[in-house]
Amino acid sequence: MRNILKCNILGLTLTLVLLFGFQMTKAKNSSLKLWYDQPANDWMTEALPIGNGRLGGMIFGGIDTEQIQYNEISLWTGDEKETGAYQAFGDLFIDFNKASEILHYKRELNIDNAVHTINYESNGVQYKREYFSSAKDQVMVMRISASQKGSCSGAIRMTDMHNGKIEFEDQKITVKGMLKNGLIYESGVVVLNDGGVVKVSGNSIKFEKTNTISLILAAGTNYLPDYNKGWRGENPHQKIEQQLKEASLRPYKQLLDRHIVDYQNLFKRVHLNVGESDPKVSELTTVKRLIAYKKGGEDPDLEELFFQYGRYLLISSSRPGSLPANLQGIWNNSNNPPWRSDYHSNINIQMNYWPAEVTNLSECHVPFLEYINNQREVRKKATQEFYKSRKGWTVQTENNIYGAGSFVWNPPASAWYCQHLWEHYAFTNDQKYLKDFAYPVLKEICEFWEERLIPDANGALVTPDGWSPEHGPHEPGVTYDQEIVWDLFTNYIEASKILNIDSEYRATVTALREKLLKPKVGKWGQLKEWSIDRDDSTDTHRHISHLFALHPGRQISVTATPELAAAARKTLISRGDQSTGWAMAWRINFWARMFDGNHAYKLLRNLMSIVGNVGTDYDKGGGIYSNLFDAHPPFQIDGNFGATAGIAEMLIQSQAGEICLLPALPDAWSKGSVKGLIARGGFVVDIAWVSGKVTTYRIASEKGGKVIIRVNGVVKTIKAAKL
Repeated sequence: MRNILKCNILGLTLTLVLLFGFQMTKAKNSSLKLWYDQPANDWMTEALPIGNGRLGGMIFGGIDTEQIQYNEISLWTGDEKETGAYQAFGDLFIDFNKASEILHYKRELNIDNAVHTINYESNGVQYKREYFSSAKDQVMVMRISASQKGSCSGAIRMTDMHNGKIEFEDQKITVKGMLKNGLIYESGVVVLNDGGVVKVSGNSIKFEKTNTISLILAAGTNYLPDYNKGWRGENPHQKIEQQLKEASLRPYKQLLDRHIVDYQNLFKRVHLNVGESDPKVSELTTVKRLIAYKKGGEDPDLEELFFQYGRYLLISSSRPGSLPANLQGIWNNSNNPPWRSDYHSNINIQMNYWPAEVTNLSECHVPFLEYINNQREVRKKATQEFYKSRKGWTVQTENNIYGAGSFVWNPPASAWYCQHLWEHYAFTNDQKYLKDFAYPVLKEICEFWEERLIPDANGALVTPDGWSPEHGPHEPGVTYDQEIVWDLFTNYIEASKILNIDSEYRATVTALREKLLKPKVGKWGQLKEWSIDRDDSTDTHRHISHLFALHPGRQISVTATPELAAAARKTLISRGDQSTGWAMAWRINFWARMFDGNHAYKLLRNLMSIVGNVGTDYDKGGGIYSNLFDAHPPFQIDGNFGATAGIAEMLIQSQAGEICLLPALPDAWSKGSVKGLIARGGFVVDIAWVSGKVTTYRIASEKGGKVIIRVNGVVKTIKAAKL
């Protein structure tokens, strides 16, 4: 199936060059940097992430000792029965000769080219370190250089989080081990020097008086995403050796250039400009900017950085051929991480991929789609055993990479997964993908619900064992369930029509959809969360699961269902604007779908509030840390991805059969432009605006053709340009 998905993304890669004839109001990439004037002390709140989709590192930037904590996305305990947890891999340390004085220290992550740098002066010598994780060469690269020859000295050592065997050979360190579940893992680092001496000394490799030092790190496991092969492939040793050998033969400049070209092919597709920050503010460290912003300061460049940071994190933690981003992307320093650092199915894994299609990163969606497909066989067995069902499957709330789940069952989760299968088609128009990959899954999940739906006292079809995560009782007809099943049936019906197949079963699903219990307005004007009208108007719970139909669903909209939209607004106001990080991110998307840009912007500012809380807070402790990681708290990456998607929703929406330009533009962004966003139908959209009104726009696709748009309050049909 993987080849099918890879073919589907070729069309959208053409959007790399989007020179559509109008100028952005200014070049913004110079501001896409996080920077600090001191090393990181804390992994979660201060260290900075790099990644190639599979291999990730958190960089501390220490002066006497540098620490690079690294991960490989498939290092998991557990199996098909036990969920286990995502594991930390190890650390690479570089011990330097103690410096007497440090001047002009600067630690920086440039998300425009995905390169982390550290600069400082010591004893009159300028030192520079560079770090990146290359998808092109499948290695992490670190380089140390100095302004004077022979100035680089120190020692390199590695640690392993599972007591693996550490071996030294000439200028190479290798770590090998096996988890209790039989998963074989290995990592290795090669030390390359220009000048000076490099030698093994005890439990480290020392380098003395070198001009430069380059470290190349590779890591992997024998995990294989294939149920039929027992989730195991070849020993990773040969592949890692080959990766290290090939990368070591390339000059550093070539490795860097290959990395940047590969990364920017994705990242540079979208440009955003929502205003000019005061130059004095832009010169501040990221921490000082966040503090000033929290106090009410204006900093549109920081908002652009936060939007693009979500895209950076998605590119860095989700690439074709690997596993999807988990609760922490790929970055994890614990063998017992919060919530297993798992694939949480009641919103979190889905939120990770909300920005993928709309922000022109369709390729980055592929790992999640493949994950859905490769879990099916195990989930069918578990589902049919638990529910005594004959067809279809679903998942539990916590899920691993072998098909196992734990915590409560989440019956509509597989239907929510199906929304992603459908959306990938909706944005790409790839009928081969729809027919061969997505459609079979859509149909079997429809069959699961055909078998399970039951009539209520009034004859409406309801789900028998619903739960509005993580809130309220378990009972039939929960709104969350009903909306997701409606979404599944609607997507299946459209897919069947497009492919012109299964007309009889399409009629069956259409009849089921018509009989479903639909969203209802409650006694205080709210959207009811349960079939029984028990909603509490003082309840500020973080989950607002029953608004799925507003976002990411399409059953409720301001234009088509104004009464239900008004009820959703009542619910949103009641639940409040302060919550956990990911919950505030979802609220941004909700308010954008309500066409209320100022309220969406308020939620964005709430989320972008710097916090120091590192414990677990289920209520109102959310915000972001100084490294811009989302704080649940603790760190959960879904808030970053949800916020990026929310900003995109403020600028463009296409779920209602039309492309709506600037549907939720806040007053704070009165002038600006965006370039390269994607609308359903495979349309590339560029917009410029002044005083909150669209002044120029360009809508293009591979085939061109007519498209309905809503611009400055007017609905009209235009002819899209050809890419």
